[in-house]
Amino acid sequence: MSRRKGRILAFQAVYSWDVSRENLDSILNFSWIQKEDENRNPKLPSEAEKQERLFAGLIASGTVEHIDEIDEIIKSHLSPSWTMERLNKVSLAVLRISIYEMQFQKESRPEIVIDEAVNIAKEFGSDDSYKFINAMLDRIKKEKNGENE
Repeated sequence: MSRRKGRILAFQAVYSWDVSRENLDSILNFSWIQKEDENRNPKLPSEAEKQERLFAGLIASGTVEHIDEIDEIIKSHLSPSWTMERLNKVSLAVLRISIYEMQFQKESRPEIVIDEAVNIAKEFGSDDSYKFINAMLDRIKKEKNGENE
């Protein structure tokens, strides 16, 4: 199983939930990623894909379940001139799933979560959003670990 693919699916699910406010369970059935072969016959997901979707569902549902707490963490780390409304929706979704994983998934190493968040932001976000995400998640990690900056 690729946790990276799972994190990308979680990011996409949380982004979709945020912009559409569609029921999360509906989004997490992952019908939007159904793959088809050359003959356009639906292909059943492999065992690895099932595990990626399970991991993505865990991260996405946990993120939405703790959304108020996660958003408070984000707000507390924004500069005074920034508001949540100013954040790009892609960056916001990446931050949300990453903060969820760092705060609530004890087996996840923060360094890996941050690295994955940066890579997802580079792939899906605006040109420099990865720098903002890296800096914010690093500050949150240091604060959580009681490190001085």
